[in-house]
Amino acid sequence: MATNFQELLERVRTYHPNVDAQWLENVYTFAEQAHDGQTRASGDSFISHPLAVASILAELEMDPQSIAASLLHDVVEDTTVSLDEIERRFGTEIASLVEALTKLTKIPYQTKEDVQVENLRKMFLAMAKDIRVIIIKLADRLHNMRTLASLPPAKQKTIAQETLEIYAPLAHRLGIYKIKWDLEDLALRYLEPQVYREIAEKVAKRRADREKIVATIIHEVERRFAEAGLRAEVSGRPKHFYSIYQKLQSGKDFSEIYDLSAIRVIVESVKDCYGAVGIIHSLWTPLPGRFKDYIAMPKTNGYQSLHTTVIGPGGDPIEIQIRTREMHRTSEYGIAAHWRYKEGGAGDEFDRKLAWLRSLLEWQEDMRDSREFMESLKLDLFNSQVFVFTPKGDVMGFPAGATPIDFAYHIHTSIGHHCTGAKINGRIVPLDYQLRNGDICEVLVNKNSPGPSLDWLAVCKTSSAKHKIKQWFRKNRREENIAAGREVFEREVQRNQLGAVATQQFLAQLAARFNCPTVDDLYAGIGFGDISVAALVNRLREAVKRDKVVPLPLERQTPGLRKTAPRSGSGVRVRGADNMPVRFARCCTPVPGDAIIGFISQGKGISVHRVNCPNVASLSTQPERLIDVIWDTSPSDSHVVDIEIDALDRPGLLQDIMGVLSEQKTNATAVTARVKRDRTAIIACSLQIRDLDHLSTILNKVNRVRDVRSAYRVTKREVHAGS
Repeated sequence: MATNFQELLERVRTYHPNVDAQWLENVYTFAEQAHDGQTRASGDSFISHPLAVASILAELEMDPQSIAASLLHDVVEDTTVSLDEIERRFGTEIASLVEALTKLTKIPYQTKEDVQVENLRKMFLAMAKDIRVIIIKLADRLHNMRTLASLPPAKQKTIAQETLEIYAPLAHRLGIYKIKWDLEDLALRYLEPQVYREIAEKVAKRRADREKIVATIIHEVERRFAEAGLRAEVSGRPKHFYSIYQKLQSGKDFSEIYDLSAIRVIVESVKDCYGAVGIIHSLWTPLPGRFKDYIAMPKTNGYQSLHTTVIGPGGDPIEIQIRTREMHRTSEYGIAAHWRYKEGGAGDEFDRKLAWLRSLLEWQEDMRDSREFMESLKLDLFNSQVFVFTPKGDVMGFPAGATPIDFAYHIHTSIGHHCTGAKINGRIVPLDYQLRNGDICEVLVNKNSPGPSLDWLAVCKTSSAKHKIKQWFRKNRREENIAAGREVFEREVQRNQLGAVATQQFLAQLAARFNCPTVDDLYAGIGFGDISVAALVNRLREAVKRDKVVPLPLERQTPGLRKTAPRSGSGVRVRGADNMPVRFARCCTPVPGDAIIGFISQGKGISVHRVNCPNVASLSTQPERLIDVIWDTSPSDSHVVDIEIDALDRPGLLQDIMGVLSEQKTNATAVTARVKRDRTAIIACSLQIRDLDHLSTILNKVNRVRDVRSAYRVTKREVHAGS
């Protein structure tokens, strides 16, 4: 670690001999003067921190621009220097990097969690433009973790937890294991200090004995390689404390952890990798199932190596990793190892390694709830990978637990939307099947399918697939979502007597706060489930406390939100008109939970339709006969709904489906079935259900029945079409 600028400059010159030394020194001098008089919590001068961050980047052999940006990364945030001045002195590129690294410290009206999320959003957007941002950020976090002892215990745990949840997984996804391992070990030291000390003590006792065995193996391997004419570097590698901690957490005893030390073999070519593993297996017996070929099938972060575990001289298993020099550089420095290649023109390969980041950015822009964003981010960062083949032999990586739905959406959005089933290794499987390493997955597509099901959100694993499903529902059911969201919001505001603050002006502010262009978009988000109505109610309560407004019932303060009448016996309440005869339209069979609208029929009272019913479009030509209606049901009410099931015909199929209905205590008033020439069974059922949640549960259960491709709700018109 460099302790002064000259040491830093010498390190940079080892890999970038043509660096403009005077320019870099000017950057350092400017940063030193800007931070003059400032100290860190440890008592050290403030410039020691950016100097240390720059040294970490120099170890990763980052370009001079990254070194310069790291020296300036706290200047705008912690001094009076502006971005304009940095741009004027050092150029647009450096100013852009510094801006991306500057935290959002002056955001009004947000919680601490909101500020954290917005900072992360900013960081990811900046990453998409320039990956150097996150590499500098990781170096910054690593030095902060190394100097964490000077902060109060509560702050130590908060920073360590964030490091373990966000930054270490990010380093893993970027393949920068050199930083990942240090971050994990340092985080463990502050989160579980007692456990950390116990592991350190036990490792120290065991390692002395293990080192003798490792030395014996290294000597024997080098001797046999020399005999075979294979040039290689062979060395021991200690296991990191956090890795040992994870094994202990999984239920293993310390005495069962044999790979406290591993052996690393670095050779000249890929051919030598396989030759080396052959020699090693001739020396010691390999453990079955412990050979992993990450050269033929690299990890998604670009990591390549051969891993094998053999029974060593002492009878204990020992892990051996074999890789080329270039693979070793990638394993240590990850994406940082490829940065200079992009400068040299190999941009396609560099961008391919960042494909996961592009997909991550697809969904994060639409995340409106802080907690949902954080949970989805952690899910995408933490999950281990499974590798699946397409029928053409292409390999794709997915998080553990991914399903054919994830696979379908990964291939193309349209294929995902029209997916009706899947084959794994030639056998039809349900859509909630969890993909396994080596599976050959084929998606069954029907362009006439009604589209994705909301139930898929609970089945798919990747944030990208969830995002595309939600986008489909936002586009195709917008009006329905607006109506449902408005109704839910009005009910909650009235129940909490917050009508005094639920003004159109405040609703517009709430919409902007949740990244919604209009209030209708806010309602649509509530109706779809993107936005928590509880979060909105909390904002209203905060406004009541802040402005000292006297809470009043909704209908007394907000003319735009209407009062409802007492409960009717029909299960539907007509706004502004009591005791009118009501009937449910047969064309769309609405049920509680659906967004609905009434149509005044001559001599027949009011006909209730789903908002997205195909017939509503034609009824809209007579707007004077449309009337607002809302649900007013009791738990004992039931409603008839039509569903259709697309399945592969087999003996006992209908019996299994009826068994699901029986388990759910659901009555079927009509069932028809037909089988096509391709053995596809189409089963239409009319069911008595309580509400939309009840229907969703039934569809989810039926979709899990063996050989069922999809079960979905239909209108009467759809049921009879083509029969």
